[in-house]
Amino acid sequence: MANSAQALKRAKQAERNRQINMAARTRLRTKIKRVVYSAEEGNIEGTEAAYKEAVPFIDGAVTKGLIHRNKAARLKSRLNARLVKLKQA
Repeated sequence: MANSAQALKRAKQAERNRQINMAARTRLRTKIKRVVYSAEEGNIEGTEAAYKEAVPFIDGAVTKGLIHRNKAARLKSRLNARLVKLKQA
């Protein structure tokens, strides 16, 4: 355990931030899954709504440092590709 007051405070902060990051990461994954599952069901309107809801969460995760900006771009691109494919079918 921490040997000084400073180290104890940093340990507490690290644990609190870890909990916050875990919750944010879980919300992000849930938003992504909603788009994927809606697209698999063939629900165009639901997929569009889920995609529009997921994009700000993805961008926010980049701002918070949860994911890299290239990963965010890749996620958005793949989700949008599913939406476009669904519209064409």
